[in-house]
Amino acid sequence: MNADLFGLEQQTPRANRRPEAAALVEVLKALRTHPAVAWCERMNTGAAKVEGRFIRFGFKGCPDVLGQLKDGRLLGVEVKAQAGRLRPEQALFLERIRCAGGVAFVARDCRDVREQLNN
Repeated sequence: MNADLFGLEQQTPRANRRPEAAALVEVLKALRTHPAVAWCERMNTGAAKVEGRFIRFGFKGCPDVLGQLKDGRLLGVEVKAQAGRLRPEQALFLERIRCAGGVAFVARDCRDVREQLNN
């Protein structure tokens, strides 16, 4: 227990041990309020064992956020913490979206969203 000068209990400030989760919340909020974005949704990926079977959700390299711009183009956003790096399959998927005429980028905060979508 931490106590102040008067002996009153002080709570230890909570450290954010999930900086990428915090970045995802910020990026989704920026995307959902941007005038160029028609819709966007978080894409959950991973795997689980269900009734003794191994099931994979999503697919390798899928961006954290998929959506559509109001002009019809596909939107793919990979969210990373400040120190996070793209895995090769993530970089490849973003490039595939760009090659097909979509908009794809890495976002670490709301500034990246504004910068990419205002161009």
